[in-house]
Amino acid sequence: MITLTDNAVAAVKSALARASEPAEGFRIMVQAGGCAGFKYVMGLESISREGDFIIEKDGVKVFVDAGSQPHAAGMTVDFVTGPEPSGFVFDNPNAREKCACGKSCG
Repeated sequence: MITLTDNAVAAVKSALARASEPAEGFRIMVQAGGCAGFKYVMGLESISREGDFIIEKDGVKVFVDAGSQPHAAGMTVDFVTGPEPSGFVFDNPNAREKCACGKSCG
């Protein structure tokens, strides 16, 4: 199960409202790489695909493909703002290590 913070939900809702194409939610894909073993690919998504796991929070849908599901289990997705660039941060208990950036590791 992936957990979305309230900040992440608000950021996705904002992106959906600004999207040039209609979208139902967003897709998260977990791939090998990054400084701690995982990197994350996100994008707006309009439909589910076969094998997708779909999570919904406050009207925001998250689509996770079958290959990413084992790597995303237990992950928390947040959206942070601050002196450094704003963006999504992934806290993933499946990552081998932690890193300082929070963007590509977990």
